[in-house]
Amino acid sequence: MKTYIKYIASLVLILGLFSCTTSETAPTEEENDHGHDHITNEVHLTPQKFKSLKIELDTMQHHTFEGIVQTNGSLEVPPQHEATITAILGGNVVSIEVIEGENVKKGQTLAYLSHPNFINIQTAYLKAFHNDAYLSKQFDRQTKLSEAEIGAGKDMQKSKSEYLSNKGEMNGYAAQLKQLNLNLNYIQEGNLYDRIPVKSPINGSIEAVDIQIGQYMEQQTTMFKIVNTEHLHADFMVFEKDVMFVKEGQKIEFTVATSNQPLTAEIISVGKRFEEAPRAVHIHAEIEEKDINLVAGMYIKGKIFTQANEVMALPESAVITEDGKTYIFITTQSEEKREKEFEFQMIEVKTGKQEDGWIAIDLLSPLPENAKIVQNDAYYLIAEMLKGETAHEH
Repeated sequence: MKTYIKYIASLVLILGLFSCTTSETAPTEEENDHGHDHITNEVHLTPQKFKSLKIELDTMQHHTFEGIVQTNGSLEVPPQHEATITAILGGNVVSIEVIEGENVKKGQTLAYLSHPNFINIQTAYLKAFHNDAYLSKQFDRQTKLSEAEIGAGKDMQKSKSEYLSNKGEMNGYAAQLKQLNLNLNYIQEGNLYDRIPVKSPINGSIEAVDIQIGQYMEQQTTMFKIVNTEHLHADFMVFEKDVMFVKEGQKIEFTVATSNQPLTAEIISVGKRFEEAPRAVHIHAEIEEKDINLVAGMYIKGKIFTQANEVMALPESAVITEDGKTYIFITTQSEEKREKEFEFQMIEVKTGKQEDGWIAIDLLSPLPENAKIVQNDAYYLIAEMLKGETAHEH
């Protein structure tokens, strides 16, 4: 009997312990599962905490993302706005009228040259000019005699030949004197220039002065270089893989090597031939800022905006990454409920292009109509969530 009672007592004790263990363990697992879901997907803030975190709420935003091609190049001047001034005829420099960096106008005198050859051309022209009047009258007289059958035909032909030959020489000398920027009327009156002016063919600034007083300048030797920086343009190189995205009219934002100030330009032409090593084409862009002090040859670096797409987007600080996935926080509460407590849900999303502090958002499922999205500092909310999870585990 005593043995039976001891057996029953032991059995009751074992069942009691098992029952106790079951009642303690089962609810704890259920509680943990429920608590984990709650903590993983939601975070609660008091109105005071929400205010201190300075979190902003709004609906989904839209942002225009630009397609961008990176490029570099240099500042250049079109050939028609650059000039190399040479000596048309050889001569000695007797005067220099400008200095490097000076702005000049088209037709302005840059220097004066002198040489006996210049005098010889003028005297030859003057002689031919006066002979022209005499030979013209002789030719007219012989023509009339020939028509009246008084004079010999061969005299008329000789007179004609002398007249036309002299006129050709006169016109040749006149063309040379015009190239030397000399006034023919002044010479026809018997005046001679002892020096000739060297004039600028364009407006611009003096880039180089390659002469000295007394120096003899050979024919076609460079004397000055002039550049008109008002027509400065941006010359970029675009690599082969990006050429298909570039076309006229697109905007370029660029900087020069000496400044971080962004400048803008518009593409006016795209090259049709590849340069070798590297394979790239030239594109030319007109600079929009006209009052900036830029110098031809400056290195430039820029980005071409090739296309524009408006998509759903949020500020980058509204998106967090956790365990390789991206999330945003939303709330569907009414304003009345927010007065007591703020409740946020963490929603998984896909992200796309990032640009200028914005990130494209692709929703995996539609948001509730009344949903408000956290626009900034989402990492504060994930921090609060982790704090809550730590507290729960303790």
